[in-house]
Amino acid sequence: MTKKYFTALANYNNWTDAMIMEWLNQIGEEQWTRTISSSFSGVRETAVHMVSAKKIWIDFWNKESDPVYLSKTFQGTREDLIKIWKSLLVDLQMVIENYPEEEYMDLITFAYPNGEQGQMIFWETFLHFINHATYHRGQLVTLLRQTGFTNFSNTDLATYFINTGI
Repeated sequence: MTKKYFTALANYNNWTDAMIMEWLNQIGEEQWTRTISSSFSGVRETAVHMVSAKKIWIDFWNKESDPVYLSKTFQGTREDLIKIWKSLLVDLQMVIENYPEEEYMDLITFAYPNGEQGQMIFWETFLHFINHATYHRGQLVTLLRQTGFTNFSNTDLATYFINTGI
């Protein structure tokens, strides 16, 4: 695995996240807050979870002394969440640009939401980060469809590669 590989996946993540934020900006408050059974109870809760997971992994990679599980504390608006999400796009890009390739096999120590600690190799955590986003993006599409939203763009990895010429 090379920096080029990680950069391509980070760019793909940011490309899809930008689309998701566009979708969320198009829905009404009722669609944002409607209770729908899924892993989380609706669009808002799924989006908060997605942003929280992105933030916590970036915190772990940056070895933040007090990493924050946003999902435990976030009480803001959709606009507040999107603002945080946009800042994470920049943060992710910085992590990948500055992460030394020789450390891709190093262990990352992290804390589960219950406080227990774990460790995984950096490249494993990064692939988890990308996979996790893909999983919940699919759920978000389903939830948004259930609220009546249909103005989707294709977020498939192949579409990204074709559109960007990678």
